[in-house]
Amino acid sequence: MTLASLTESAGPHSIPYFDPAFPDRRLILHSARPRAYTQATPVLFVHHGVARNGEAYRDYWMDHVDDAGILAIAIEFPEETFPEYLWYNFGNLHAKDGTPNPRDQWTFGIDARLFDALRGQGITARQQYGVFGHSAGGQFVHRMLSFGYRDRVAIAVSANAGTYAMPDLDIPWPFGLGETELTPQTLLDLLDFPITVMAGTNDIKTTGRFFPKGPRSNRQGLTRYERAHNYVRMGQALAAAHGRICRWQVIDVVDVGHDGRGMSAAAAPVVAAALHASERL
Repeated sequence: MTLASLTESAGPHSIPYFDPAFPDRRLILHSARPRAYTQATPVLFVHHGVARNGEAYRDYWMDHVDDAGILAIAIEFPEETFPEYLWYNFGNLHAKDGTPNPRDQWTFGIDARLFDALRGQGITARQQYGVFGHSAGGQFVHRMLSFGYRDRVAIAVSANAGTYAMPDLDIPWPFGLGETELTPQTLLDLLDFPITVMAGTNDIKTTGRFFPKGPRSNRQGLTRYERAHNYVRMGQALAAAHGRICRWQVIDVVDVGHDGRGMSAAAAPVVAAALHASERL
């Protein structure tokens, strides 16, 4: 499948895409190509929220790609082909009945395979890429990283996630990392990866239709803002208990609530700095 039309001219583009692991399940790629694009331009994958509005998230980043000097590609997971939270927020680790799915059926692998395709078709010559996810996309991003899909990730931002896979093997998946393939050592290795958690200081409403408010969610904090800080705090405490350093950080985005546009604007300079520093082509 050719991806060349994503970068044929400056501006927005959209194409259907089929990941090799899911040949019958359509994704949509929405690109924001900067005017000064070359093969050396850093690549950022953007993950939308529960509304599955990849085009809107591409447009949020369209405002920043020229100043940031990056190629942003929003990966849309349509509801009809990747339904509900199991396929997206939780990466398809398990079927509805709790049966574990094989790793090659986890949707967490889509980003890395797409990056391989971009490199294979000469669209990028970069060795690493960035990821940004907001809300449900923030859930997808940090859970993806938790299972080792980070070897070529230069910067990863999880913004305003509703719940977290807390770094605790005694808390069952998906609210922790227990009852998964992770071991105490691979959990400590996760702390070495620089996850950036972004939290809108006004993301404190608890009445929205999609706000997770069950007892397991509320144990992580009563608001998305609290949960973001508690996630990083738990990682830091685990590292300290083992004489390690946790490279996670939380960045407060002042006066912004549950707003994909506002969080994208706040993330843009952070992402750009990390991607341009990650390698020199």
